[in-house]
Amino acid sequence: MPSAIALCKFVGTISLGLLTGVSYTLSTQSLPSLLTLPSAKPAAFTLAQTTRLATLHIRTLSTISALSLALAFYLSPARVRHPYLLWTSMLAVASGGLNLAMDKSLKQRVALDDVADVNGEQVEKRARDQQWIEFVRTGVSGVGFVMGVVGIWGDGA
Repeated sequence: MPSAIALCKFVGTISLGLLTGVSYTLSTQSLPSLLTLPSAKPAAFTLAQTTRLATLHIRTLSTISALSLALAFYLSPARVRHPYLLWTSMLAVASGGLNLAMDKSLKQRVALDDVADVNGEQVEKRARDQQWIEFVRTGVSGVGFVMGVVGIWGDGA
């Protein structure tokens, strides 16, 4: 059982680290490079595709991380059950659910059919809004990742 707990902690922490890396790469490299495309139509299409694929991977990584860390907490004996596992799991959920909370206020979703009717300012605003979400996600998941690494190091697992 201790090896299963250690494996869950390891998988959860590594998934949270990958989530942090994906968000950081999106916010610093992928989304800013979209703004260099020559016209609004390919930029809008690429932004919609990037957002769709990123959301899929972000939700997958946050789900794996949250479930692994929560399972590690549940499987741990009461004497070594530390709440950092739940806190880190909650940060993973918050990081993955950030799009759901922000979509309502930013109205980011763009159907691929609507790509023909966009102008450069709309695309730039959506890209900047998505970049801001990814900056926030990087911070939230980064704090969770650091908490997980320190927790695993403290546990000696």
